[in-house]
Amino acid sequence: MSETVNEDLYRDTMELLRPGDIELAGAVVHTSYDSSAESMLHQLTLDAGDAVAERADVGDTYVYSGNDSDEFGVNQHQGLTLDGDEFVWECQQLLREGTFDLVLYWKATGEHDALVEDIEGLDGVERVVGITEDGFDA
Repeated sequence: MSETVNEDLYRDTMELLRPGDIELAGAVVHTSYDSSAESMLHQLTLDAGDAVAERADVGDTYVYSGNDSDEFGVNQHQGLTLDGDEFVWECQQLLREGTFDLVLYWKATGEHDALVEDIEGLDGVERVVGITEDGFDA
């Protein structure tokens, strides 16, 4: 995949983080998974969300998915707190040139680099590019 295409995705993700009601941080997670590995992609999404929730220290969370509501796309998932349905993270799964990329963003915690490292250690991850509203680590 060309670096220009990836940089466009990173810039688009950066724009998702700007400005909102809450400060957000995020990452693009490049995976080795193709469409035949959707169950592993789903597990990676859950594991990445769990890493975010653990760093956010918000207590128990659950995943609200695109197949739960017609307000979301099928490949869109959101982590919410059990106590109050508070936003913790959101993820879109994008099939690009044969493999999936996850666009993941969350409430900024001040532990961005550590969280990116946590996600890098998950199964199926090829590369993680950390993204904030100020830029990305390409």
